[in-house]
Amino acid sequence: MASQPTLESERLVLRPLTPKDAPILHLLAGRREIADTTISIPHPYSEQQALQWITGTAELHAKGKVVVFAIQLKGEGNLVGTIGLRDIDSEHSQAELGFWIAVECWRKGYATEAARTVVAFGFEQLGLNRIYAHYMARNPASGRVLAKVGMKPEGLLRQRVRKWGVFEDVVPMALLREEWP
Repeated sequence: MASQPTLESERLVLRPLTPKDAPILHLLAGRREIADTTISIPHPYSEQQALQWITGTAELHAKGKVVVFAIQLKGEGNLVGTIGLRDIDSEHSQAELGFWIAVECWRKGYATEAARTVVAFGFEQLGLNRIYAHYMARNPASGRVLAKVGMKPEGLLRQRVRKWGVFEDVVPMALLREEWP
């Protein structure tokens, strides 16, 4: 995969993560509210774990398996979350969308704006045919973000994941290139 681009939307800059992002990533993603409804972010989340994740995603990007962006506010440079496509499958032309937004920035439309930008990148630049995502059923805000970018529910995966000792229902959603505006 070529070097990762920087994408822009009306209010956001989506740029590659760097090791310099580890301290703020640790603070933002380390919040219990973020870890609570994400499958792969632990709590507590150390700065070393953040750095390892950044390094790991860079290695996977080089293999064409992921593309992860730091979400920054235009003009301010403040990191407010991350978003990306993972499990990029060139044979089947699909990838999984994942994101989180800092607690202080919830309900401002940043997740939807970033998701629209990354979905467009996936279809237009990566040539994907299908972009899918999953969210825990008890986190309907994530489901609303996915619906706003055009994703449709594909069922309910009962007790699909275990988070902090509790089995959670997960809702899979997807968008096909032909459905994308």
